Amino acid sequence: MVSPAASSSSPRRSRGLAYLLVYVLLLACRVPAAAGVDSEFEDGISPKFPGCDNPFQKVKVMYWVGDDERSSLTGITARFGEMLPVTGTDSEKRKAVVPAPKTSCAKSSAPLASSIAVAERGECTFLEKAKTAESGGAAALLLINDEDDLQKMVCTQNDTVPDIAIPVVMVSQSAGRKILSGMDGGAKVDILMYAPEKPTFDGAIPFLWLMAVGCVACASVWSFVVVGDEDKNAPTLGGEENDDSEIVELKTKTALVFIVTSSLVLLFLFFFKSTWSAWLLVVLFCLSGLQGLHYVASTLIVRACERCREAKVTLPVLGNVTVVTLVILPLALIFVVVWAVHQNSPFAWVGQDLMGICMMILVLQVVHMPNIKVATALLVSAFMYDIFWVFISPFIFKKSVMITVARGSDEGPSLPMVLKMPKEFDTWNGYDMIGFGDILFPGLLVAFSFRYDRAHGKDLTDGYFLCLMIGYAFGLSCTYVGLYLMKSGQPALLYLVPSTLGTIVTLGARRGELSQLWNAKV
Repeated sequence: MVSPAASSSSPRRSRGLAYLLVYVLLLACRVPAAAGVDSEFEDGISPKFPGCDNPFQKVKVMYWVGDDERSSLTGITARFGEMLPVTGTDSEKRKAVVPAPKTSCAKSSAPLASSIAVAERGECTFLEKAKTAESGGAAALLLINDEDDLQKMVCTQNDTVPDIAIPVVMVSQSAGRKILSGMDGGAKVDILMYAPEKPTFDGAIPFLWLMAVGCVACASVWSFVVVGDEDKNAPTLGGEENDDSEIVELKTKTALVFIVTSSLVLLFLFFFKSTWSAWLLVVLFCLSGLQGLHYVASTLIVRACERCREAKVTLPVLGNVTVVTLVILPLALIFVVVWAVHQNSPFAWVGQDLMGICMMILVLQVVHMPNIKVATALLVSAFMYDIFWVFISPFIFKKSVMITVARGSDEGPSLPMVLKMPKEFDTWNGYDMIGFGDILFPGLLVAFSFRYDRAHGKDLTDGYFLCLMIGYAFGLSCTYVGLYLMKSGQPALLYLVPSTLGTIVTLGARRGELSQLWNAKV
């Protein structure tokens, strides 16, 4: 939390805040570049034969309670059954009916003719449910899963060739509860389902790329260009004078702490997904965002107004407080509160991105990577962490742990530790995202390269900073190319670590400065 108390205790508070920022942002929230639903369900393992060889389709489930249209839900089609149309105009709104029994494993006593049967999972196979619903006259079957995720509805080698002529769709448990709650008291619920195709071009990615690259560049040069390295009177975390003791210098053992802590947090979020844990992350994000907004705004104002840095007032209990802090802090607090209240609004991403960028600029001023020995330990650990929890964890936990956590739940707030950009050309109106860790981890190395160049009198032509910025931009580009080609969630560090750490190690070796970079302290 921002505290404008006297400067005697500021370093201690700032150091504690810095550690909070590091562990919340660097360790707890590792989010892959995107979490693709379509590709995750194309397993290529389940048997395919005529009547059970449909591609899995991502389904938009629209529903109305009475005449009130609710937010659309996401579903997935089965290997069998009729394919859904790609546009809503080609589909038909139908009444939702819960069969009796509600699992649709026996002939329904409730009339299903021309309706969408909304059944629960369990007691019999997916095929049996579909056959029963179809024989009762249902126009489609909407199956509610027994967990907050989507399940592949496939055939087995022992199944006879199915002849299902109705669409079969599954939604998650939380999505199903929304539909069922709308039917409470006998209210009429209508459902319309279709499977829109994804556009070839994703216009949000270039803007997200610019935000990430620009954030790394700005944060790396901020202390020199905005604050001024020689300026020891610039406002810092507590609104007081600068102090070298506020810098948190990473150690080699941080790599081990990262692996253990972040893995435990990730497993906790995977096994105990709950609304309260999501809100805890939102609160931490708000506190960190408040600090970031205050720091960035204060340093910009002091840079533009030389006299503002000296203006202070004495307040009871708080002691000496800079006027800049007294003005900026309440405004930043209002901004954060408004975002927290309206975080589900269509334009909330603007506030989230602004707070996130300011927060990351602050973190890269407070946290320093002293040499590439520490960089190698930290980035290689993060690299292996991403590989394991995205690609290897499905063999242990039956699904990708990191992508499952990144996708979040239909209930409660979404995880805010990402920069996001709306997909304006996508029917799903979703977001492209990049996790803070994919900016901060390489950003620590890029910021080190800038400090190293200045300490050794290097410029852009013979230094390391420009090369690492190009490497980061190239690595991030490769991430999105991989996302497009593989059509699944990509751990960005898979590309960013080789393109940044590999670049500085290769250049250092060629210039004969690798030993100096390895043992530097800047």
